[in-house]
Amino acid sequence: MPSSAGSNTTATTTISTVGPPSRRNTELALLAFAVILPCFAYANVGLALNGEMPSGMLGYGLGLGLLGGVGHLVVRKFAKYADPLLLPLATLLNGLGLVMIWRLDQSERLARLAKAQGFVFQPSAPNQLMFSALGIALFVGVIIFLKDHRILQRYTYISMVVALILLVAPVFFPGKFGAKIWITIPGLGSIQPGEFAKIILAIFFAGYLMVKRDALALASRRFMGLYLPRGRDLGPILAVWALSLVILVFETDLGSSLLFFGMFVVMLYVATERTSWIVFGLLMSAGGAAVVGSVEPHVKVRVMAWLHPFAVYDNPRPSWATTEQIAQALFAFGSGGVFGTGWGQGASDLIQFAANSDFIFASYGEELGLAGAMAILLIYGLIVERGMRTALAARDPFGKLLATGLAAAFGIQVFVVAGGVMGLIPLTGMTMPFLAQGGSSVIANWALIAILIKISDTARRPAPAPAPSPDAEMTQVVRP
Repeated sequence: MPSSAGSNTTATTTISTVGPPSRRNTELALLAFAVILPCFAYANVGLALNGEMPSGMLGYGLGLGLLGGVGHLVVRKFAKYADPLLLPLATLLNGLGLVMIWRLDQSERLARLAKAQGFVFQPSAPNQLMFSALGIALFVGVIIFLKDHRILQRYTYISMVVALILLVAPVFFPGKFGAKIWITIPGLGSIQPGEFAKIILAIFFAGYLMVKRDALALASRRFMGLYLPRGRDLGPILAVWALSLVILVFETDLGSSLLFFGMFVVMLYVATERTSWIVFGLLMSAGGAAVVGSVEPHVKVRVMAWLHPFAVYDNPRPSWATTEQIAQALFAFGSGGVFGTGWGQGASDLIQFAANSDFIFASYGEELGLAGAMAILLIYGLIVERGMRTALAARDPFGKLLATGLAAAFGIQVFVVAGGVMGLIPLTGMTMPFLAQGGSSVIANWALIAILIKISDTARRPAPAPAPSPDAEMTQVVRP
């Protein structure tokens, strides 16, 4: 017995000391690749535009490497068992986004357009690099100070109140580009609170559904192969559905409505394992979108622009065809072909200020082609997959639901942005995570990655060795 217990303890110790460094070394190697690849892209842009290496290439490479290195050291210290892919994937996307934003900053066409519209063209890349640093700082803060993700469960209803405040606040500020999704602070610029609200809402949904999942899983009758929920259990989904419609009507924000409602339905399905919730969610989503799309003018214009993207070139032009950005985005994807025109050799700046919106994905589609666009979507898919894998590995129900909600929110946001730019769904106006210029987006998404890393660290951490049985100890003591 003593020798067996000693061997088990030795095995446990060996696993604990060998496993984490190997995983962190893998993360470091992937992180080096995630820094080198954007540096090559940066060099390609400079050679294509000016025929020489860009002067700021060394500073860019060192800055991106420093940000990724700081994140890696903190993860190695405070989350040694965490998933080794999440940090390198996010760093790669952030680096590629900085390259494309800097490439569009060099456009003379955009500078002339800004001058014609009466304002000075300001480069976006320096601000994006600053916001990336702030995002890494928040990432580090979450990794260090969030000792256990289960602490967030204590703030279930507080998070609901905070999320509602963040969602309602933009109504009292002037809208931009037809939507009221920004809070303007004099001297500091604009903040998009919906980016932070998606994380806080995921915390609320996870805490609420963990407590109510048994009641929500009950069914009163079976109809056409589906378990129909009881009437009083429809309350939560009806409340979130109404909230998404309120956001859509008062803030004319189609993207956030799809994101929040879709995230809740996914988490509800995971919590209850009832397919009927998915069916109800899709029917309510389609019904609400149809009603609001036919009544709310801004949403109706976007639907018409989606159905007839080239109507802007008709003669006479329809009154609702006010912009040619959607058509130019489709032209950009078409001219890119399979392998693209090459970094810095496209004309996606014809879409106008693409770096500040979801249209930046069309810039990648033109200059990197179908292959490059699919590679970017694959990177996004890997982040979602690692988030779902973390949910599967989590030992506690709150962690499972929270990881599912965060991964679903990230994936839904990528879908609605890429789908809108490519013409699959109406344009939503949301920000492409890590790629498009936007301080709120990059900071919030770094926080999202940090929470997933903390959940994965807890899920992958070896369970402590069981304490020896008191009866066994007594037997060893009294045995001659």
